Order: sequence, then structure tokens, then C-alpha cells
Amino acid sequence: MIKALHRHLSRFKRDDKGVSAIEFAIIAPLMILLYLGSVDLSLAFSIDRKATSAASALADLVAQDDVITDSEIADILSAGQAILAPFPAAPLTVRITSLLADGNGDIEVQWSDADGRAPLPEGSTVDVPQGVLNANTSVIMVEVTYRHRPIFSQLGVNNFNITETFYLRPRRSIVVARS
Repeated sequence: MIKALHRHLSRFKRDDKGVSAIEFAIIAPLMILLYLGSVDLSLAFSIDRKATSAASALADLVAQDDVITDSEIADILSAGQAILAPFPAAPLTVRITSLLADGNGDIEVQWSDADGRAPLPEGSTVDVPQGVLNANTSVIMVEVTYRHRPIFSQLGVNNFNITETFYLRPRRSIVVARS
């Protein structure tokens, strides 16, 4: 009986018919996970580029004007959603703010409009990076945030915000006024 068991075990040891199936079963889930992760990472980079383009384009549209109206702001905010296509516009938030530095270099909000978030209160102060705003100058600040939901969010991977802030000086006047 021991000889028969030994004979069967040695034949099983030499048999390699299912080795590739077992290797595939071990490696396939890892490779699929790696592929889907790279696809999701590529989507996140595309969304980041679109958010940067949206912030830049919206700041440029506002900075080209010397007086901006409510209807123009509404159109500009809608343009941000169009720039983000083909990605859904629902997780996009935009805030456009005109900042003015007085003679002492104190920065204050002249006006602010937003879509999907609260505008900054008029007269409030904002911190900007060094060198962006000098005394007696103005800048248009556009903040864009997009909440990205990864493919693996059901597996516990958290959603994350893609945030871009873009500063641009007005082109036709010192300050872009609101009417």
C-alpha cells in the first residue's frame, strides 16, 4: 500500500499539465489590478490637465475685460464645464475672484463669483503667493476643484480633490470692475 501511494505521488510530482493554469490563476488578478490602476491614474492625470486648462482659460476670459457683467460671469462659469468635457461637470467647483493690493500691499477681495462653492466676501483678505500681487495692482484669481472618484472607490480607495489656482493680471485696466 505504501508502494502504491509512493508511485502515485511520484507520478503526480512529474505531471506538469496544469502548471500554466495555476500560474495564470495566481498572476492574472495582479495584472488586471495593475492594468485598471494605470487606467485610473491616466484618467486622473487627464482630469488634472483639464482642470488646469479650465482655470487658465477662465482667468484669461475675465482678464480680457475691463468691466464684467453678471451674464458674462454666468457664461464664463459655463465655459469651465465645457472645457472639462468629456468628464462629468457635476464634481467641478469654480470660484473667480478679483483681488486688489492697496499702496501698503494689503490684499482685499473686490468681487467674487462662484459655481458649486461659496464666493469670497467682498472686502475680505486673501493670502496669495509671494510676488503675485504688488502694491497698487490687481489680479484675477480662479480656483478650480474637481472631485475625482477612482475606479477602486468600492474597495476603500478614497475620492480625492484635484485643485488648481490660477492668477492673471487684467489686460485692459488696473482692475476688472463688476457691473
